[in-house]
Amino acid sequence: MKKQFLFFIMATALLTFLPGCKKDTKYSTLIITGQNNHKWKESSVILKQILDETGLFSSEIMITPEKGGNMNKFNPNFSKYKLVVLDYNGDSWSDNTNAEFLKYVKDGGGVVIYHAADNSFPEWKEYNEIIGLGGWGNRTEKNGPYIYLKGNDLVYDSTAGVAGSHGKKSEYIITNRIVDHPITKGLPVRWLHGSDELYSQLRGPGKNMQILATAFSDSIVGVGTMRNEPLLMIITYGKGRIFHTAMGDDYDGAGPAMQCAGFITTLQRGAEWAVTGNVTQIVPFDFPSAAGVVLRPDYKEITLEEAMANIGNYDIGKSTKYLSCIQSHIRNLAGSEQGLRDIEKMMDKILVHNKATVAAKKLLLRELSWMGSDYSIPAIKKLVSNAELKDEAEYALARLQPTN
Repeated sequence: MKKQFLFFIMATALLTFLPGCKKDTKYSTLIITGQNNHKWKESSVILKQILDETGLFSSEIMITPEKGGNMNKFNPNFSKYKLVVLDYNGDSWSDNTNAEFLKYVKDGGGVVIYHAADNSFPEWKEYNEIIGLGGWGNRTEKNGPYIYLKGNDLVYDSTAGVAGSHGKKSEYIITNRIVDHPITKGLPVRWLHGSDELYSQLRGPGKNMQILATAFSDSIVGVGTMRNEPLLMIITYGKGRIFHTAMGDDYDGAGPAMQCAGFITTLQRGAEWAVTGNVTQIVPFDFPSAAGVVLRPDYKEITLEEAMANIGNYDIGKSTKYLSCIQSHIRNLAGSEQGLRDIEKMMDKILVHNKATVAAKKLLLRELSWMGSDYSIPAIKKLVSNAELKDEAEYALARLQPTN
C-alpha cells in the first residue's frame, strides 16, 4: 500500500512538472489603442492578425477611454506581457500608468512603436527617449534635433522648427542601412514599399538608437525634404528593446501600406527582436524587391495550395509571386524526395489542364526541367505537339532524358 501511495505521489509530481518543461513559444502581447488620428479600429485588428499569424505571439487588444475620458481607469498590468504594441495617439495616460510603463520597459519589456504612436506624448521626456524620434504634437527643437541621413552620413540637425511632415501617399524604396542586424539580415538591401505616408522631419533625443532603414523623401510627391528619412529604428531603454516602424498608414482602411509584405515582415521580425533580441523567422518567399511592391490582401503569406490554384492563370506582365512561392517550397523541400514528387504531381496536373495559360505552362516546364523526374515525362511529351509550347517541352525532355 505504501509503495502504491509513493508511486501515486511520484506520478502526480511528474505530471505537474512536465507541463512546465514544455516551452511556450507564444509571447503574450498587449496592443494598446483607442485614440488616434487614424482608423485604429481597423489597424489594431490587423496588427493582431499579423503578429498572431507567426505563431510566436498571442495578442489581445486593450482600448483606452475615449478622448476626454477618465484616464485613471486605464491601468494595464504590463507585467503580464512580453510585448507591448502601441497603436495609440491621444490623451496623456495617468501618472501611475506612465510609471508602470516605464518600469516595464526598464525591466526588459519589449515594445513596438507603430506609425502614429510616435506622435504621442510630446511632453513626456522618457517616452521621447523610448521612441527615439517623433513628430507633430508641437514637438520642436526642445525635443531634440532632426535626425536623418545625408548620403551615408548620419546628421543631427539642431535647426529650429516643428517636427513631422509627409507628402502625398506613394510607393517608395526602402534602403536597409544595417544589413546584418537580426531584423534586416537576409532582406534585400533595397525594396519597394506599398503606397504609404513617408514620415519626414522627425526629431527627438535619438539616444541608444540605431537606424535600420530609410527612404528618400522626394519633393515630387508634395512635401519632401530631399533627404533620407529614418523609417525603421531600434532603441534600447534600460533593459528594454524597442522596435519603431513609422510605416503602415491605415487612413484609407488599411490598404497597401499595411498589406505590403515588406511592412508585414519587418513588423513581425521587429516584434520578435523586441522580445528576445533575436529573430528566428525565415525571410518569406514574397518579400519585395526594388522591382515591385508585393501586397497580401489578407495579410497572410501565400500557401503552396493557393499558389498552385492561381499559377494556371499567369500571363506575361502579371506578378510572378505564385511561381516564387512554388520555387520557395521546392528549395525548402530539397532532400525530401516524397515532398518534391508531391509538388511535381501538382505541376503536372496544371500542364495537362486545358484552361491553364501558355505562359503558366512555360514557367512550370522550366521548373520541371531541373527538378522533375520520369513521372513528368508522359505529360511533357503531350505538349511537344503544341506549337506554342514545343521549344520548352523539348528542352525539358532533353534535360530529363539526356542521351548517352
